[in-house]
Amino acid sequence: MWKEFKEFAFKGNVLDMAVGVIMGGAFGKIVSSIVDDLIMPILGYFMAGMDFKSLKFVMSEAITEGGQVVKPEAAIMYGNFIQNVVDFLIVALSIFAFIKLINKSREKLVKQKELETVPDEPAKPTQEELLAEIRDLLKEKQ
Repeated sequence: MWKEFKEFAFKGNVLDMAVGVIMGGAFGKIVSSIVDDLIMPILGYFMAGMDFKSLKFVMSEAITEGGQVVKPEAAIMYGNFIQNVVDFLIVALSIFAFIKLINKSREKLVKQKELETVPDEPAKPTQEELLAEIRDLLKEKQ
């Protein structure tokens, strides 16, 4: 059982997948930072200084007594949702572009291999060789 587990765990596909998961996590943090720190502030600037994270639909206000919150506000945080949708779209677009790039490079490699493995056509006899064969055949028939 241990031997089978080692074969499974150390196969190339499992290790590649582990590296992909780690890279994906790091990539997600980068994209979140791009959205939070670059894209959303620019969109907010063009939309009269609006902060998307603070956009919400308040269903019931918070109730406070003596400076303490007795009942927190109930709100739908649609600004956060918008930000997460932008995050997703950027990640999806990036992955699409990366996969497309990989597929193009694979197609080029396959085409190169096909060109390399195409067998050379056997050399065709020259005109002189064909005429010599015809001459020899005619001599034999006489």
